[in-house]
Amino acid sequence: MTQHPVIPPPELVQHWSDEALTASGMFEVKMKFAALAAQWGANQELEACCEWIPKATPWDAEQLRAARRPKPPSLKEQLAVALQNEDIGTALRRVEQLDD
Repeated sequence: MTQHPVIPPPELVQHWSDEALTASGMFEVKMKFAALAAQWGANQELEACCEWIPKATPWDAEQLRAARRPKPPSLKEQLAVALQNEDIGTALRRVEQLDD
């Protein structure tokens, strides 16, 4: 399945989960996990902006927003990818999300 560009890869999420489990209580686990995810997302955003700004001169806020907040793939696109990858479970979930 195609992943949205601002969603951390599964391996990184698993690493965070392992790291967060060293905390004492469930609240602390959730807080540590959230902090790691927020930090990762902010770092990804900063790097992408630093790459984009020199290429897009002159630029405005709407161009930057469009470049940094791409729309996730539509259900139809997700379904096509799932079928192409023969991921039947994902394909069925996407079909269930479609309007009747």
